[in-house]
Amino acid sequence: MAQNPPDLRPDLSNPRLERDLGTVRPGRNQPTIGMVSLGCPKALVDSERILTRLRAEGYGISPDYSGADAVIVNTCGFLDSAKAESLDAIGEALTENGRVIVTGCLGAEPDYITGAHPRVLAVTGPHQYEQVLDAVHAAVPPDPDPFVDLLPARGVSLTPRHYSYLKISEGCNHKCKFCIIPDMRGRLQSRPAKAVMREAEKLFEAGVRELLVISQDTSAYGTDWKDREAKAPILDLARELGTLGAWVRLHYVYPYPHVRELIPHMADPASGLLPYLDIPFQHAHPDTLRRMARPAAAARTLDEIAAWRRDCPDITLRSTFIVGYPGETEEEFQTLLDWLDEAQLDRVGCFQYENVEGARSNALPDHVPAPVKQERWERFMEKAQAISAARLEAKVGKRMQVIVDSVDDEAATCRTMGDAPEIDGHLYIDENFADLSAGQVVEVEVDEAGDYDLWARRL
Repeated sequence: MAQNPPDLRPDLSNPRLERDLGTVRPGRNQPTIGMVSLGCPKALVDSERILTRLRAEGYGISPDYSGADAVIVNTCGFLDSAKAESLDAIGEALTENGRVIVTGCLGAEPDYITGAHPRVLAVTGPHQYEQVLDAVHAAVPPDPDPFVDLLPARGVSLTPRHYSYLKISEGCNHKCKFCIIPDMRGRLQSRPAKAVMREAEKLFEAGVRELLVISQDTSAYGTDWKDREAKAPILDLARELGTLGAWVRLHYVYPYPHVRELIPHMADPASGLLPYLDIPFQHAHPDTLRRMARPAAAARTLDEIAAWRRDCPDITLRSTFIVGYPGETEEEFQTLLDWLDEAQLDRVGCFQYENVEGARSNALPDHVPAPVKQERWERFMEKAQAISAARLEAKVGKRMQVIVDSVDDEAATCRTMGDAPEIDGHLYIDENFADLSAGQVVEVEVDEAGDYDLWARRL
């Protein structure tokens, strides 16, 4: 389980929190809260919302354990390894601070948490903002001062100023056997389009230049509305987001047929919609997909990929896969490798299957031994790395726009339109970069490629 972002721990000093929010102000006994945010970007958005509400009520945000009157741990519970890391984080917060409130996906199992850590002050489930606030109020009463407690225009953000996650829905209607997200977060609940656009507009006005659209199933956005006029509301929402002037990047997109209608807009540089799709394919063999309770149409998926690239040659495709799923044979795994060879995906992540308490896949027969899972993972990643290197090498000599993430003494660290923060690669400018700053979009020419990263000169 990756923590998001990697340096947002109360035990690690965070200059961004100190700069943007301040800690306890001299001469005022201001209550302060620390936050440990674990798991995926969707959980990170929950953390931002909680901190924004607390900041509006007069709480300071502490960048370390010692300066906090209490600590909130926003947990992940998707995999057993994630649960273990969440329990470790709770234990660390209890040791370093002693006053801990737990929320997030693992909070859906309060007995599991209190069984390991009976001293926690309260446990709430995912996106239960009011219950978290109630628990904070009980532990550390607020002390608001309307003359000094002002919020930044975009609220409290745990990401750099120039990009932000935009969560458009909660929950999921899929019934994948390896996943317990619907049990923890419920069925699909799409946010009203006007509310999404209001938030996006405020973020853009506050300086955000890249919107990372997230949900459990982005392409299903709005299909839970009984009175909807459009068959696929994500199409209208994506087009409207693209009018703001920011980069718009779509994550967690299932390859429904209507997704092809987004591709011509991605091919249009003026649309604002980046030529980037993050699609969780998970596997390629039809029998494996059936055991996962996922659509078993890998051949048609290859046809879709070919059509997307025909209509938008510069599109970047990223996906994640599971190896060692129960019953996966060597033949099934080889089918996955062959499919990857043909699909030539740009960015790929891979996980070794592990049981999750409550998942239906636990009861499947023929679980794959750990050494076999490791060996298959290594073979998969070796092939994915070779594909990535070849596709990046083909970009040498090309001109493109990149967004600057950070600048230090050695280089400007940037991302192309095909790179999402924290999960994809980087592009480095190591000459003529001193005047650049985070959030700038500049034009470059690529002059070197590695396995996952690019180097370029500024134009």
